[in-house]
Amino acid sequence: MPDSGRPQLVTIPISHYCEKARWALDRAGIAFDERPHLPGLHRVAVRRAGGGSTAPVLRCPGGEVVADSAGIIAWADARVAPARRLIPEEPDVAREALALAAELDERFGPDTRRWIYHELRGRRDLATAYLTDGVPGWQRATLRVTYPSVQRAVIKILDITPATAAASEREMRSVLDAIAARLADGRRYLVGDRFTTADLTFAALAAPLIVPPQYGRPLPAVDELPPSTAAVVRELREHPAGAFALRMFADERA
Repeated sequence: MPDSGRPQLVTIPISHYCEKARWALDRAGIAFDERPHLPGLHRVAVRRAGGGSTAPVLRCPGGEVVADSAGIIAWADARVAPARRLIPEEPDVAREALALAAELDERFGPDTRRWIYHELRGRRDLATAYLTDGVPGWQRATLRVTYPSVQRAVIKILDITPATAAASEREMRSVLDAIAARLADGRRYLVGDRFTTADLTFAALAAPLIVPPQYGRPLPAVDELPPSTAAVVRELREHPAGAFALRMFADERA
């Protein structure tokens, strides 16, 4: 693909960490070219872009490289008016928002990812339909043959077993309960009185649990999911924290 002169965002298209970056760039009105890749194969692309082994990576004109979703949020924030920034100007509010976002990145995101990959293991039809959105044609074509090896690689890298998936479900439910407790006083946002990096991070990382229609790449419809998975998604959409995440997508992910 020819170079447009715009920033290039290297992603795994369905990744919720990549959705964090897409959302921040879209919200800031920054035009960019997304370069999606299959899980596992993305490692070559992110290294070529100047990153390590994980997506997203943002490669900017002039050679600047921003190698994680939190950094991309800060990069985008520096290019918008203060009223639109995700990191508030008030130091105390900014510290709280950044600390909560970092905790969610560390504690919540890996568990929601492990849980959904475990739930969808063996579903070649869903992988073919949704993991390949926007990836190079050769990756889409070869997935028919490489699906078993891609699945094995994902299982190994993310440490997906029935036991770890069950532990991740317990942990993610604990985080949802903690977010619900934070919201119990009637506040509209997690920190302060406007949408911040904490709200965006929580909503994006909760996406595997609530399947929001506003997600930046196509997700399966709830009815396409295995019945037991669909039942959990419907349940968590009704949870106060899940309902909050859905509202953040509806209100803030135009």
